[in-house]
Amino acid sequence: MSKKNNSKSKYTAISLFSGAMGLDLGVEKTGRFKFLACLEKEPIFCETIRLNQKNGRLPSDLKIYEGDINDIDPLEVLSDLDLSPGEVDLIIGGPPCQAFSTAGKRQSTQDPRGTLVWQFLRFVSCIKPKFFLMENVRGLISAALLHRPIAERPDKGGSPLQENEMPGSVIRLFTEDLSKIEGASYRLDGFEVNAVNYGAPQIRERVLFIGNRFNAEVHFPDPTHGSVDRNNSQIKLFDDDSKLLPWRTLRDAIGDIQESDPEIMDFSPRKKEYLSKIPEGSNWRSLSEEDQKESMKKAYFAKGGRSGWWRRLSYDLPCPTLVTMPNHAGTSLCHPKEVRALTLKEYARIQEFPDDWVFAGTTSQKYAQVGNAVPVRLGEVAGEVLVRYLDELEKRNWIQYNNSKLNYKLTYIQSHVRTRQWFKNGKTYVWDNEGENSDNCYSLPKTKRKTKAIIN
Repeated sequence: MSKKNNSKSKYTAISLFSGAMGLDLGVEKTGRFKFLACLEKEPIFCETIRLNQKNGRLPSDLKIYEGDINDIDPLEVLSDLDLSPGEVDLIIGGPPCQAFSTAGKRQSTQDPRGTLVWQFLRFVSCIKPKFFLMENVRGLISAALLHRPIAERPDKGGSPLQENEMPGSVIRLFTEDLSKIEGASYRLDGFEVNAVNYGAPQIRERVLFIGNRFNAEVHFPDPTHGSVDRNNSQIKLFDDDSKLLPWRTLRDAIGDIQESDPEIMDFSPRKKEYLSKIPEGSNWRSLSEEDQKESMKKAYFAKGGRSGWWRRLSYDLPCPTLVTMPNHAGTSLCHPKEVRALTLKEYARIQEFPDDWVFAGTTSQKYAQVGNAVPVRLGEVAGEVLVRYLDELEKRNWIQYNNSKLNYKLTYIQSHVRTRQWFKNGKTYVWDNEGENSDNCYSLPKTKRKTKAIIN
């Protein structure tokens, strides 16, 4: 994996729901972790892992468990590794998140995928790692154990919500179950963050949960990057003492890429006809009203969620959140200069996979692996946090802290990047790389950092 050399001892790690290993690669970039095993259900993802292992990008002794996590015994994994409960330093993973995503039809734990959060907890309960890192979509925070359709909720005339239908009941129950693990008392700190604020060239909100059995109160660093102000000159301050670096842009990520035979999931000729009329940095608002109605159908009359329609990216802004398919009309990721979708290599660069990392499968399967991955940058930042606390605890001979503060808390760290202006008062706003964009900036954040209890 990483070639970073560090004389300090490495900590052991196990990866669950490994996917294309974006989170793993980020954590490993610290140079302080040795991954012993990874678990992944999808055969094609496992093939990606094996290919990179064969190419020397992963340790030759990394054990790869292919199969449904429900059918894998964590104690057998420990036995294979010749370890006992409590000896593994770290478990990481991002349980599949579609059930909690606000971008789709939220079904919470009525969807079988929702129970995978508890499979992660089962491995923590059996293996009892010193720390764990669980990544997910921000929607997990507000998800309910049972989903009540909007039309049947109290404000629409329905009966009062039951306790398991209340927003946040998923993570509250997870935390309660975490506190009941026999032989290990875990503290949990959650962080709402955005990858773009830490140097990733992509706007991507995530929630990171860090648990430890030493009662260490974990802190996540303030953002290191931000957007320019309305005069396009001074960098916005996250606090009064430090100046942020500018957000990394799409140009920073892919500006140097030249491909003679790119692998691409491209737009159809019909879609390209409309996209050819869109200038860089704009979207469907730049089409004639006739083209808007003809190309968008019912979506034209929707009240929101239309900024991705016929969107052409800007080189001088961060990339929007990558999706699994870049060639959909409603979530299009069109190249700034060329009438085409982003190539697979460009996709991987935006997620900050190493250039020599290979993906197995069909083109659509490769895009799905990259689009579903955790930005490598977030894994690295989280990895540095974990190293700091592991090192401190090692120095104190793994003696627990006597913190009396909140044991289960959630901290919002400026994760919501407010959408830039696209249209107002009859005017379409286009991000012009050569001109003035003072009216088209991202808005200043209203809340920068806020902590609350998960359970009282």
